[in-house]
Amino acid sequence: MSDAKHHYEIEVVWTGDLGQGTAHYRAYSRNHEIGARGKRIPIEGSSVPVFRGDASRYNPEELLVASLSACHMLWMLHLCAEAGIVVTAYSDRARGVMLLEPDGSGRFEEVTLNPEMRITDPSRIPDALALNQRANALCFIANSVRFPVHHNPRVTAADA
Repeated sequence: MSDAKHHYEIEVVWTGDLGQGTAHYRAYSRNHEIGARGKRIPIEGSSVPVFRGDASRYNPEELLVASLSACHMLWMLHLCAEAGIVVTAYSDRARGVMLLEPDGSGRFEEVTLNPEMRITDPSRIPDALALNQRANALCFIANSVRFPVHHNPRVTAADA
């Protein structure tokens, strides 16, 4: 690896001023845009509806779960390619559980990834399943969180 440190810059811009700023809790929208230099399309964000957010936009909690899922997928594809396992499809329906505290704070208790992969060689299914633990150990995002990240992988052969 050429550089031991990598830096990431993201810009978050609040777009929810409805004319009164934050004059009171219900006076403003939680809408915002997340972007980065060189990205074509910003991510439209908000809070969850229970906190007056827009359900049609991504919230930070969803983006955290998505980051874990995407990081795991990218490692799985990498590890399978290195192992000579040809992946033809990959999807995940990841789920996170967050606990709200009485003071209004919250924290994630766990995230469960449910990756489904299709590979070309049925004899390699056990190998592909085993790589999930290695992918978790290598995932930058999973290594950065304080809660467990579980995996329920499913691997099928393309001709199955």
